[in-house]
Amino acid sequence: MKHIEKHKTQHIGWLRAAVLGANDGLISTASLILGVMAAGATANTILIAGIAGLVAGAMSMAAGEYVSVSSQSDIEKADLERERQELKNQPLHEHAELSAIYIERGLDPQTASEVARQLMAHDALGAHARDELGISDISTSRPIQAALSSASSFTLGALMPLLIVLIMPLSMLMWTITLSSLICLGLLGALSAYIGGASILIAAARVSFWGALAMALTTLIGSIFGVAAA
Repeated sequence: MKHIEKHKTQHIGWLRAAVLGANDGLISTASLILGVMAAGATANTILIAGIAGLVAGAMSMAAGEYVSVSSQSDIEKADLERERQELKNQPLHEHAELSAIYIERGLDPQTASEVARQLMAHDALGAHARDELGISDISTSRPIQAALSSASSFTLGALMPLLIVLIMPLSMLMWTITLSSLICLGLLGALSAYIGGASILIAAARVSFWGALAMALTTLIGSIFGVAAA
């Protein structure tokens, strides 16, 4: 029978990158705009700073995610190659190792040995990768996919405050960006919690709190430097 039951953990990989990217894009771009505006910048300067922040942030997210996941991928490949050699040179030891894993999970020794034998007969490297190393199709590292996902989600998050800069007058910009960013952050936190099956209120409040703190500190620093420059 085909396994069709779905669980929340299936969403963790892409959800993590998407939520972090959009959250960072929204908070960093909105904070940057507020800080520059508090320093007394013109509307054109604010827009240029926001666009520069979007591009720099998206590339930083992509590069960071690519390097991080590539490192994980290199480790996985090295572990798989080491396991492949051990299976070739020490098959009995590897069978005993896999049996011990199943015994720790609750099987009796005879059943564990038989399960290990059958799985190794079908796909020895796959069985050891999954049960000994914790590497599966879901968790396998994909650097390019992770980089593109992070950059795209960062860009989507950063577009909201930039659009507000384009359509709102300078006199209303600070409060409009602040309120709209907090609303979007709350919705983003609620969405991630809903998809992951966690508490919506707690997630929304947590994301909104840190977003508000970032925008407040950046605005304060911009005001201080604006006064000093004047």
